[in-house]
Amino acid sequence: MEALVELRVLWAAVVAYVLAGSAAIIGVMLKKRPEKFVLLAMVVGLTLHTLSLGMRWERLGHGPFVSMFEILSSNVWSLMLVFAIAYWRLAVVRPMAAVVMPILFIMMGWLMTVSPGETRLPPTYHTVWLFVHIGFAKVFMGFTLVAVGLAGIILSRSTAFGSEKFQRLPASERLSDLSFRCLAIGFVFESLMLIAGAIWAQDAWGRYWNWDPLETWSFITWLLVAISLHARLAFSISPRQGAWMIMAVFVAAFLTFFGVPFITQSAHQGAV
Repeated sequence: MEALVELRVLWAAVVAYVLAGSAAIIGVMLKKRPEKFVLLAMVVGLTLHTLSLGMRWERLGHGPFVSMFEILSSNVWSLMLVFAIAYWRLAVVRPMAAVVMPILFIMMGWLMTVSPGETRLPPTYHTVWLFVHIGFAKVFMGFTLVAVGLAGIILSRSTAFGSEKFQRLPASERLSDLSFRCLAIGFVFESLMLIAGAIWAQDAWGRYWNWDPLETWSFITWLLVAISLHARLAFSISPRQGAWMIMAVFVAAFLTFFGVPFITQSAHQGAV
């Protein structure tokens, strides 16, 4: 019964997210500004989602860190949280919700197809470094998602639709600068994520680094972020070129977070 209530609260949160995203997308298409409604729906969704996660945590005795369902749910929550804060604070770029929300819709649809199941926390997860490592990772993904939203606006401006719908926004050069600032903040947190992960690995498996698939792909993502930031500072790249680099970083990060842990048999395998 508790599990059923928990799921119903989660689906109610998803409905609120969908209403927020749909209103944001329609607002861009019709050149309207339903910003207060969008922000309110996000807050309602986050409140319900937090309640659902808390109920599951209380029922199972551990956080949403183990199965695909738990990881997807907690990441939808964290990405929505970071994006909602950005939406609230960066009023000038709120139309980027039309780019970001479809990405989150895909993750929500994926979440709805995964069995919630019952999970247990592996012995190696009983450490404070789990929370530190995962916390830094979620902040990194959140800021990268905001950067992707800005990059998506820049790329869409080369189309008839984008040039018309996003004409009220600042110049692409300004959006590019802001997107790389977000990526730079994400880079700091990804670096901290790798350091915390190495400390956790030493406690759990007696080694700081072993080049298993997830560690390797995490390092590749870190390199892509570093190369992108270096290129931005050292070369005269156009906003469009910078946008494509940010998109490449997000694809690599997404595959690292949601692909590699679930197709390997390494110690990092997520689904237990």
